[in-house]
Amino acid sequence: MNRIDRLYALAEELRAAGPRGRTARQLAARFEVSVRTIERDLSALGQAGVPLATKQGRTGGYSVDRSMSLPPLNFTAREAMAVAVALSGSEHVLFSRDSRTALQKIVAAMPKQALDEARTAAAKVRLLVRPTPDPDGEVAEQIWRAVRDNHVLRIFYTNGDGVESVREVEPQHVVVGPNGSYLTAWCQLRQEERVFRMDRITKAERTPTAPHRPAATGDVHVDGFETKLPAAALRPEELFPTPT
Repeated sequence: MNRIDRLYALAEELRAAGPRGRTARQLAARFEVSVRTIERDLSALGQAGVPLATKQGRTGGYSVDRSMSLPPLNFTAREAMAVAVALSGSEHVLFSRDSRTALQKIVAAMPKQALDEARTAAAKVRLLVRPTPDPDGEVAEQIWRAVRDNHVLRIFYTNGDGVESVREVEPQHVVVGPNGSYLTAWCQLRQEERVFRMDRITKAERTPTAPHRPAATGDVHVDGFETKLPAAALRPEELFPTPT
């Protein structure tokens, strides 16, 4: 998590904690950084105008006004349950932390009665969990940045037969599926689109080479499965067009 994302998540963590607040040590453990880093981040938030409050003593810590960053949201109990079920299915190393903070924001914004109803309903749902090989967290983050920012990557890859190779690839998509996660990319070595199992990529590093292939078009098929685009969920006006 970069510092900008951490500052925002830190403010939301404090807001969700309410008047109880959090100690610097708790926040450091939560975001996996040092106490000194958290203290610098809190200072930056205060200078940016976030209304932080400090409480001294053994149970002291930091808190923030719950109304400062998230406007009132009117989730119904069924809507909150649906989001909780969807996000609980995202255990991928790239998205697990963000899924957790997204749920925290929803929970913090809901009235107690609706939240209790959502929790009761969600307790009636179970998800089947299929263990899949996880990629290395640092490698996965490098891959995601390259996909997001359209950078060429040099990857160190071991195929299913144990043969190692080093390739420069132009990332196109991260694919998350029932058998694991994959990177689809234009392989400069093979001069064609290839699919790479992310858990078989032992190292990934950005190169200064500019990508020269056009963006991938058409449907992506991996392991015999069709892929689905979550981006469609962020454009509800396209899913539910306004009648003419």
